[in-house]
Amino acid sequence: MSMDPPGTGSTVRRIMLGASLRRLREEKGLTREAAGFHIRASESKISRMELGRVGFKTRDVEDLLTLYGVLDDAERRGLLEMVREANTPGWWHKYGDLLPNWFTTYVGLEEAANMIRTYEVQFIPGLLQTSAYARTVIRLGYPDVPEAEIERRVHMRMQRQDRLTKKEGPRLWAVIDEAALRRPIGGGEIMREQLQHLLEVTTLPNITIQVMPFRFGMHAAEGGAFSILRFPESDLSDVVYVEQLWGALYLDKREDVDPYLTAMEQLCVESTTPGGTAEILGDLLREM
Repeated sequence: MSMDPPGTGSTVRRIMLGASLRRLREEKGLTREAAGFHIRASESKISRMELGRVGFKTRDVEDLLTLYGVLDDAERRGLLEMVREANTPGWWHKYGDLLPNWFTTYVGLEEAANMIRTYEVQFIPGLLQTSAYARTVIRLGYPDVPEAEIERRVHMRMQRQDRLTKKEGPRLWAVIDEAALRRPIGGGEIMREQLQHLLEVTTLPNITIQVMPFRFGMHAAEGGAFSILRFPESDLSDVVYVEQLWGALYLDKREDVDPYLTAMEQLCVESTTPGGTAEILGDLLREM
């Protein structure tokens, strides 16, 4: 068995285990409500388990495997070993006191993904922010917290970026609305540093940045920002993440994911080429 990069294995195992449990349930023709009743839990808990968003109790999984007719010792052992691995916390759990549960889930999925596609309107995507820009954005969102907490949040955001520079890091494909590039977050010096950083990372082989220019007018993603995460395991579906003010949507059903894939493809067609992105960034830097 190959080793997962630190912090990613637990999330991958949780998603894989959840997907396996969903497949087994559907093969038996059972509803989530029936499965939940069997382990003295709600339908929503079964849903969260199958999406890999909660930890797993060995007893619950054992009972579900019996309900689903999984009696082979080797198959049961393999799935129960995944319970142990899935419950191993990732590096981001040390920031658990800072993060709402809905965002902790996203960080875990982001760590496990091998391709991240994102469209951003308001700000530069978090994975591409400089520390000074991130600090300004975080202060806007948390104006009353102590400076030490601000710095912890900045540090975590920078740590999320570490995988991008590693040999086996994910592919990042970002489409950024021109408004986010022109919005003066933190003043001229911080924005100049941020734009220069974007210009530099466009040279990395695993990062593609496109800009949705003002001149295009209406486009395929007028509904707002979203991200699509893809995983190396072929039996795992893509996950669409849509952040809201105090929560987030996670979509993984084909009929829910496909419209976002279509919108992302259209955005990529309508936005600048990578060369055009460098030209826009250069023009903005010269304007400043």
